[in-house]
Amino acid sequence: MPPKYAIAGTNVCAGKKRFEVACYKNKILDYRKKIETDLDNVIQIEGVFMNVSKGQKASRADLDKAWGKDMTEAQIVEDILLNGEFQVGEKERSAELERTKHEVVHMVAARLVDPKSKRVYTTGMIEKALDQLSSQTANSIGEKASGGAAENPEEKESSLPKWRGVVASKDAKSQANHAIKCLIAHQPIPVARIQMRLRVTCPTSITKQTVKAAAKAQQAKDGAEEEHKAPGTVKDTLLHFFEKLESQEAVGPEWEAVGLVEPGTFKTLNEFIDSQTKGRGNVEVLDMSVGVDV
Repeated sequence: MPPKYAIAGTNVCAGKKRFEVACYKNKILDYRKKIETDLDNVIQIEGVFMNVSKGQKASRADLDKAWGKDMTEAQIVEDILLNGEFQVGEKERSAELERTKHEVVHMVAARLVDPKSKRVYTTGMIEKALDQLSSQTANSIGEKASGGAAENPEEKESSLPKWRGVVASKDAKSQANHAIKCLIAHQPIPVARIQMRLRVTCPTSITKQTVKAAAKAQQAKDGAEEEHKAPGTVKDTLLHFFEKLESQEAVGPEWEAVGLVEPGTFKTLNEFIDSQTKGRGNVEVLDMSVGVDV
């Protein structure tokens, strides 16, 4: 079994010994996401080290004890790059956390709205709301640990998503999606997802046709992991894009539907219409910012 890691460009601890790889820290995440595939752009100095700063390379005997004799040095380097922990200074760590937090807050602010006024919130208001949620979560955990909070079977707080704050080790998009779920669930300020109101038109004859090969229905919820299978007909697939269908009707040779969709769905819906109708269908934006309670 490979050892558990701790990273200097990138490093690892095996028993009482630490193994390090000298690499460019800004390239490690790209390598792990398979954005960067050329190791020459990731590694600063070839080899596995006991101490990079002192230039002390690890012996083959030490590597064999930690990884076994079957793994080459190149495989061990790759293993450390993929599984090691970054060793960064406090200033660098704080800067990375602040950058990630900035991204998360801006993503959340761009996708939520006050359901009554239909106005978007400032990033400052979103940040304060998230800070409030993380404080509530911390207080709740502290009360449970001390036994100070009486259990109430009517409360379902344990089933609600919890917000513990932004971390630098996770990507901003996934954290923003979770933050949105938490804000909607707890409502520290009145929030709803921003939706687009669209009118979709398509020849009635085409709506009855079977979806062409390779066409897929858009994921129903923003940030959802589950992929939905495409229904059989063009009409069924088009309806599948809507978060909320407000109306649909067939007038003569044309079918029309009006409803709400996630902003991220618009491009995929438009591409689907183009591919299935060869320009005879149309997607029209009626309202760019509609608040919908979830």
